[in-house]
Amino acid sequence: MKRSTRRRLRHGVLYALFAGVVVWLALIADWAAVRANFFDGDILREMWPDVVLTAAKNTVVYTAIAFVGGLVLAFLLALMKLSPLAPYRWLATAFIEFFRGLPVLIVIFLFAFGVPIAFQYSFPGGQRGAAIIALVAVSGAYMAETLRAGIQAVPKGQVEAARSLGMSSTWTMVSVVIPQAIRIVIPPLTNEFVLLLKDTSLLQVAGVGLGQEELTNFASNNLNSYGNPTPLIAAAILYLIITLPLTQLVAYLERRTQKAR
Repeated sequence: MKRSTRRRLRHGVLYALFAGVVVWLALIADWAAVRANFFDGDILREMWPDVVLTAAKNTVVYTAIAFVGGLVLAFLLALMKLSPLAPYRWLATAFIEFFRGLPVLIVIFLFAFGVPIAFQYSFPGGQRGAAIIALVAVSGAYMAETLRAGIQAVPKGQVEAARSLGMSSTWTMVSVVIPQAIRIVIPPLTNEFVLLLKDTSLLQVAGVGLGQEELTNFASNNLNSYGNPTPLIAAAILYLIITLPLTQLVAYLERRTQKAR
């Protein structure tokens, strides 16, 4: 038997095995119980449209605020870490290592409850604002390392060519290095956006008011009200509707970057 024939035969067996497992699971599942416990139509109708217009919208808004704030902070930290001045490098390194080394949940607790007690200061937006700023700090620490790697990936020859044309070091960084670095780090930054979106589910530990819930908090409240997991399934589906296009975008950008190289 030829090698190609054996490969097709092996693939056919694997496909048949996969299809058999799917059919077997479909046959043994209690679909009536699944529908009653996870896809209760009455609960879904009562949650509509707040699950989209309030919970999903708040999730996207919190993610966007944390991402933009984190990106600005990351640029500052990345430039400080590449600075020839040692104190700036030490400060940026300490910040990055501190916030990358702590779980996001603990950072949110520290910002929402620790800072107001220690410094008698309340963040704008109360505990919800403090929790979002905690996400800004954590995402900024992660994205700073991504940006630093992107800046260092720009060929030194281009920097030297820009300097030979009379550009200052600052203008070379702004007009030559950073635009190329951003193009390099777009895929990992998009991935960071997806992770940040899921991290917004931790904001509920800081406590949010009525109408301020994100998807997970909204689903948890409704789970307690109805005693049925259907709200969690609805939240999971909405998370997938938001994240799957973003993950596909990441894959597309990575393929495009590889072709450009």
